[in-house]
Amino acid sequence: MGKFVLTNVRLFTGGADLTGASNKVELTTKIEEKETTNYGSQGYKELLGGLASAEIQGEGQWEAADPSKVDDASWVQLGGVGAWSAGPNGASVGNLAYLTKALRCDYKLGDAVGEVAPWTSSGKSSWPLARGQFAHPPGTPRTATGTGTGINLGAVALGKRMYGALHVLSVAGTTPSITARVESSVDNTFASPTTRLTFTAANTVSGEILRTDGTAITDTWWRVAWTITGTTPSFLFASTLGIW
Repeated sequence: MGKFVLTNVRLFTGGADLTGASNKVELTTKIEEKETTNYGSQGYKELLGGLASAEIQGEGQWEAADPSKVDDASWVQLGGVGAWSAGPNGASVGNLAYLTKALRCDYKLGDAVGEVAPWTSSGKSSWPLARGQFAHPPGTPRTATGTGTGINLGAVALGKRMYGALHVLSVAGTTPSITARVESSVDNTFASPTTRLTFTAANTVSGEILRTDGTAITDTWWRVAWTITGTTPSFLFASTLGIW
């Protein structure tokens, strides 16, 4: 992906798609600098990397009165830790994505008379900011058990983890339930897939992020699959996968 203008940034937190209510998204990841300069440093500073952190900041137009709106989602999440996903250029399968587990630590709303009601908020990481791809698009309704498109994210080295985020954006039907999982395979046929992560069954708008245990995984292809039950169920959801 070459140079581009930010016109289609996607932002998901918990079960809310904030794309249509946000106009600025910033992602930051950094490592503390710990100085180890001494008399043997020959006049140059020496540094070690300390604790790492990440932050997602967003702002836009305030909306409320639905679990998918920014005000409702912010009040539910404020002071809590949840799943965040962001994409700089859309949310189609294979598009670049960043995901993390973050604490919703601030929320600001309101402005002067005559202004479009704004909001600003941020999430500060409890897990690393993983880089990967969207594994399921938010605009495709699912009404039955199925599997998503495979993406080649590569193997997971020893000590690294596969991170998976699920954002359930809308739910319809009678007693609907969706249980999503992350599968891996040696190739794009997924002839004998292995389940690596299983999300909690969801029947309401919600979000969750999981990660593997640090064991090496040689499979290079990944996808999201799901089991849906209920009477005339229908779900919209987005999912991101990344390695860190």
